[in-house]
Amino acid sequence: MKLDKIYKIGRIGISLFLVFLVSCKTEKNAVAKKKPLVDMVYPQLDTENSRWFFFSSASRPFGMVNLSPDTEINGDWGGGYKYTTDTIKGFSHIHEWQMSGVSVMPVTISTASKKDIFTSFYSKFSHETEKITPGYHSVLLDKYQITAELTSTKRVGFHRYTFPEKEQKAILFNLNTILGPCDNTNGILQKNSDDELSGSLVLSTNFRRPKPLTVFFKIKLNTPITSIEHDNKTNNYLINLDKADKTVLMKVGISYTSVKNASNNIQQELPHWNFDQVVTDSKNEWNNLLGRIEVEGGTTTDQRRFYTDLWHALQGRKMISDANGAYPDNTGDKFRIGQLPLDKQGKPKFNQYNSDSFWGAQWTINTLWGLAYPEIMGEFVQSLMQYYKDGGMIPRGPSGGNDTFVMTGASTTPFIVSAIQKGIITEDLGNIYTALKKNHMLNGIMGKAGYEHTTDIGGGLKYYIDNGFVPYPIPEGEFGSHQDGASQTLEYAYQDWTLAQLAKKLKHDDDYNYFMARAKNYQNVFDTTIGWMRPKDVNGKWLENFDPYKYENGFIESNGAQSTWFVPHDINGLVALMGGKEKAAEKLNSQFQASQKLKFTSGTSHDAELHPEFSRIPINFGNQPSIQTSFIFNLLGRPDLTQYWTRNVVKETFSGLSPATGYNGDEDQGLMGSLNVLLKIGLFQMNGGTEVNPEYQIGSPIFNKVSIQLNPNYYKGKKFVINANNNSPENIYIKEIKYNNIPVQNFSISHSAITDGGELNLEMSETPKH
Repeated sequence: MKLDKIYKIGRIGISLFLVFLVSCKTEKNAVAKKKPLVDMVYPQLDTENSRWFFFSSASRPFGMVNLSPDTEINGDWGGGYKYTTDTIKGFSHIHEWQMSGVSVMPVTISTASKKDIFTSFYSKFSHETEKITPGYHSVLLDKYQITAELTSTKRVGFHRYTFPEKEQKAILFNLNTILGPCDNTNGILQKNSDDELSGSLVLSTNFRRPKPLTVFFKIKLNTPITSIEHDNKTNNYLINLDKADKTVLMKVGISYTSVKNASNNIQQELPHWNFDQVVTDSKNEWNNLLGRIEVEGGTTTDQRRFYTDLWHALQGRKMISDANGAYPDNTGDKFRIGQLPLDKQGKPKFNQYNSDSFWGAQWTINTLWGLAYPEIMGEFVQSLMQYYKDGGMIPRGPSGGNDTFVMTGASTTPFIVSAIQKGIITEDLGNIYTALKKNHMLNGIMGKAGYEHTTDIGGGLKYYIDNGFVPYPIPEGEFGSHQDGASQTLEYAYQDWTLAQLAKKLKHDDDYNYFMARAKNYQNVFDTTIGWMRPKDVNGKWLENFDPYKYENGFIESNGAQSTWFVPHDINGLVALMGGKEKAAEKLNSQFQASQKLKFTSGTSHDAELHPEFSRIPINFGNQPSIQTSFIFNLLGRPDLTQYWTRNVVKETFSGLSPATGYNGDEDQGLMGSLNVLLKIGLFQMNGGTEVNPEYQIGSPIFNKVSIQLNPNYYKGKKFVINANNNSPENIYIKEIKYNNIPVQNFSISHSAITDGGELNLEMSETPKH
């Protein structure tokens, strides 16, 4: 063979080999890109500032069981899994709004430890030997050298303990203890067979949840129980497993109705003993929900933080109904077991839920759930209506089968109206309207201040109806909390506007006109002489020596500067009071400039008065009252400032992955996680999506591409895509918008346009468009 032919063949061979290498590399990158989204989540985010219901590792979306280690058990704030505490005090199964329960601890028994095992069973651990991902938690207990692994179904906690081989094995049940927001009392445990136990405990009352609640549970082990010991002093129980193998499996099914239903929950959800399969199933469930929104571009940290935010948006607000539809109803004078309606297959049509307040949900889960998870939004509406059918009132923050009356106003009205306007709820609208209207009238929920359980005076609704504002202070005295008249007036006015939209849809013209008139009441607490919202006393006199930066000075968890912008239903009306769009934009811009020095938040403490310098911040993205403010610029004719300040808020306040920070305030069961998702994909709804064919304001997405899978059971389109072309940390401004190749002029897009499917193309630039 000639040399030139050999050379040519050699070149071809080398080329093919290079193609093969490139192909392998491309395939490897493709595989890397297909890494499960659940593995992107960083569960430890902000856990140095944890709250009892904040952290949830071995859990399913909205599951009754959310099993995880507890390092702090004394109180709600700072309770549960706190990253900076190096001692595990138990693994409990309920981390929920004003609820806790069923704390267990695997232990080894020696002659020396036997005498004090009931009082000295805590164990140190190290984060270095810890593995956490949504649906799974593994940790080594240093004291016992036991590897404890946790996972769960919706209603069943599943444990796998790997003990040292030659140690005497046992599990301690700490059923009578303070655990987060409430005491666990009257805990009992009994043996049913060689490998089964059952029991119950009572969650004591507290300021927020004034009625007790019983937690029932069923235990199944894969190994014989040799004996049970009970300590009279601590009222704890020790389950001895002398004959156990090295690895012990334990199922813990819970119920708020009966041991029988707890047992049935296990039978329905976890009939097998394959621990690894449950871990896989849990990860798949999380992955499927996280996969509704796919992002491309940004840094790896940006993407990991985004899916951590989305995870938080889907992990709060737990179900309290059993697999067969039984649920606790505490709305009446006597506790009863309710039954949810069943479908043709005998399955519950929806679940019944606990929930922290919907206060602020109009800017968070209203939009996110309504767009990407309409089935979840619809189910929560049905659950809220079940409370109405049982107790005669739609709650704003139910716990243990009854409302806690957390926060103020009728905060569920915008949530339900938004679901109706988006076509998620289409049936029984007349009854829903009747129920909502009841909450807006005397003897409804608007009349109740925060945690006002037995009266309805603190809400000041009679003054609001008669005089057009809620006075500060209310003359009758203190009833509950959050009796801050200026904020109450602003909240009620917005909520009245949302109800008016439903009245209009249902052709209740008189009601529409009535509630639209009430929606103007915000004007009565705006002082045009100083340019701020300002409290009035019962005689209509302005609060003297008013300081707009003083915290909770007539404003709920905020100051006057922050809450002045709480008019999401009538920005144009507010702007007119301020002297026009230019003056309003200048005012708000100066507030952002001042707030940037403090990273746009009042700090990580829920009580801002602990940090006076932070509580005086003009705009606070660490709590709900002013989290909409960066998108107000869109409505003031300054979309460039919406883009600029939203990007800065994301960068300064909601970026990075660390146990030390994350939300810089109160995450409130997914509300701030949802806000983060919306800010980062560049979509927002100022009035909570409550008008006809709700409108989304367009912001500045931090990702190059966002793909939202649309639920085909609710929406016509298959996918909604946002392309941010030429995007970068510098190119934060939008110079051109097209939707399905049609120019978009006003930085907004309708719900129907999005849900019909299509592509929103944004041409990004480093120069603002004027």
